[in-house]
Amino acid sequence: MRKRMKRLLSGLVVLAISSCMVLNVNATTIEDAKKKAKELENQKGKTEAEKKSLTEQLNTILEKMQATRANMTKKEEEISAKEEELTQAKIDENDQYESMKKRIKFMYENGNVQFLEILLSSESITDFLNKAEYVSEISEYDRNMLVEFQQIVETVEEQEKALQEEYKELETLQTELSNQQAEVQKVLDATNTKLADLEKQIGENANVLDKLMKEAEEAAERQRQAALAARASSSTYVSAGPPVVSGNGTFTHPCPTGYITSYFGEYRSPSDPAHKGMDFGTGGQPVPTYAAAAGTVVIAGWSNSAGNWVVINHGNGLVTKYMHHSALCVSAGQQVSKGQQIGLTGNTGYSSGVHLHFQVETGGTAVDPRNYL
Repeated sequence: MRKRMKRLLSGLVVLAISSCMVLNVNATTIEDAKKKAKELENQKGKTEAEKKSLTEQLNTILEKMQATRANMTKKEEEISAKEEELTQAKIDENDQYESMKKRIKFMYENGNVQFLEILLSSESITDFLNKAEYVSEISEYDRNMLVEFQQIVETVEEQEKALQEEYKELETLQTELSNQQAEVQKVLDATNTKLADLEKQIGENANVLDKLMKEAEEAAERQRQAALAARASSSTYVSAGPPVVSGNGTFTHPCPTGYITSYFGEYRSPSDPAHKGMDFGTGGQPVPTYAAAAGTVVIAGWSNSAGNWVVINHGNGLVTKYMHHSALCVSAGQQVSKGQQIGLTGNTGYSSGVHLHFQVETGGTAVDPRNYL
């Protein structure tokens, strides 16, 4: 009986110990689960907070970039307008200068050598005008022509100075946009967030952000091009090859080895609803460009939109423009003959590929170049 009781007590002890072990195991599992759930909840809250902070940062930068881009667009439009004004002023200057030369030649051939002597002995236009006031042989018409020429020269100088200031302001905006892009990239790198994740985190703003980042890269590239052009390195200019005259029109072909990629008047973009010239593609390779007719080079240099370009005044209101060169062969003030090489095609300024934009204007209005080729 005692042995049986002993065995029973032993069994109860083992059962109790076993029950305690099972309960301890279950208690540990439940406690771990609760702890893990709490950790996950904390992580979720932290992630949400980081996500919200990142979104707020990006949205703030995004607003700044949108404002900067709007200012850049406005500034680019202002620069384009000022470039047009400066170009027309230089054409007017050249026309007035040519008229004066003809008048002086006429007076010299008719025996008025005193006029020529005064001109040659003068140190400047102002000096010439002051001296000319005391020469009775010079007519009021001639004096008026000289005064008008002086005013045009002063206008050109003022517009060139104003345009340089506009370029500086645009460069500042381009730098600002590039810095904002770098700030975005810094935020993305710091959080190791990909653009695909951003699209989920900030919705439609991600597409706007991507577009503005690309525009910032383009702005930086334009700024680099402008800086290179401003330094006027020797690589910008090349020696001209032999003249080439082709076709039966009034003009020789400005890019005979090229092919038409865009016609006059066609729709290009909201900012360029009617193309003002013709584009000649060259298969991605730089090829020579030629003066369509004889005339005076009034501009040979850098334009924010046209890149390396050449403007030739042919007289009687007829002007031709050649844009986006990679290199030039001529300089402002130079006389060129029909078919003379003026540069090499390129992809400078507002351009999406190596080509020549050829523009013809009469009286300041763009006309179809095919009427002259």
